[in-house]
Amino acid sequence: MVGNPGNKAVVLLSGGLDSTTVLALALRDGFDVAALTFDYGQRHALELRAARDLAERSGLRRHAVVSIDLRAYGGSALTDDIRVPKGRSDSEIGGGVPVTYVPARNTIFLAHALALAEVEGAQDIFIGVNTLDYSGYPDCRPQFIEAFQTMANLATKAATENIGAIEIRTPLMKMTKAEIIDLGISLGVDYAHTLSCYDPVAEEGEHGRAAGLPRHCGSCDACLLRKKGFTEAGIPDPTPYAE
Repeated sequence: MVGNPGNKAVVLLSGGLDSTTVLALALRDGFDVAALTFDYGQRHALELRAARDLAERSGLRRHAVVSIDLRAYGGSALTDDIRVPKGRSDSEIGGGVPVTYVPARNTIFLAHALALAEVEGAQDIFIGVNTLDYSGYPDCRPQFIEAFQTMANLATKAATENIGAIEIRTPLMKMTKAEIIDLGISLGVDYAHTLSCYDPVAEEGEHGRAAGLPRHCGSCDACLLRKKGFTEAGIPDPTPYAE
């Protein structure tokens, strides 16, 4: 996956465990990264702090934070007045599309990433989706990524003028959470500075211990997958949990 030194790339950076690992991979492989983060009306908007901190500490040349209010559509526990599921089993987490799925979110995010890639002159877009330890989201599947890449190369000036094709890179696609954590640790990622929780808990008087972050709730799907990953990797979990 190594790119030529200085090749430009766009990395979708949420501030979570997966996207932070992808950012570290892109930087290791010599890409000149522009990161893209979204304030989309999410319940866990505190993740924006993590993304900004990570971009700054990584010395990125550009970090765009784009506001898109997906609350206008609702339909998800992350953008609507719907309870975030807690304490689900592994089979429940992997057993269908959960209510935390945000309709068309990755389609929208990748479309914006494509626009930024055109402006930046980048041919590579990185996104931290995977199909093993994931919560059943349809827009994390390889079929979706392949279809979007095909569309991207029909829609961009660079592709139609044979300047260069767009590639959607998904380096974590076939990795478990434990494998992702192992990889990130080998790249020097400090996961204490990431936020995965769907329903983070802010503390009175301060906002958590790591990078100004709140505590993870400890029982939503994202927290349970995160805990499982550290346990299976045999690596101490640095995450501050409320439970």
